[in-house]
Amino acid sequence: MELKVKLYLTDEDDDKFMGIGVLWLLQGIIKYHSIRKAAGEMRMSYAKALSLLSKLEKNLENPLTIRKKGGDSRIGTELTPFGEKFINLYEDFQNNVKESAGQEFISFTRDLLALKPDVPLK
Repeated sequence: MELKVKLYLTDEDDDKFMGIGVLWLLQGIIKYHSIRKAAGEMRMSYAKALSLLSKLEKNLENPLTIRKKGGDSRIGTELTPFGEKFINLYEDFQNNVKESAGQEFISFTRDLLALKPDVPLK
């Protein structure tokens, strides 16, 4: 038996706006300086990526990306200082929740074993 924890944030209508997929998208933007390339690596459409980012920014009431177009430098997209801090905060939160859940799972399995009868079921 194993424990799998799927963590995401929802809005007041119970619609998801932040989870591991959005985290990977943000990490991809850091890596590639491009929403399109980050989305492509995830096999996600550019339109879907923009929609996810827009929903996240709306719910956090803060911009997470700075998009720069054109020119010789073609700098692309980068995260705002808020966006960078948010990623770190969310990763820490996610790790802490999973660690706590893991500890609770150890207690649960120990208590479950104590409930088992001595005679195996057939």
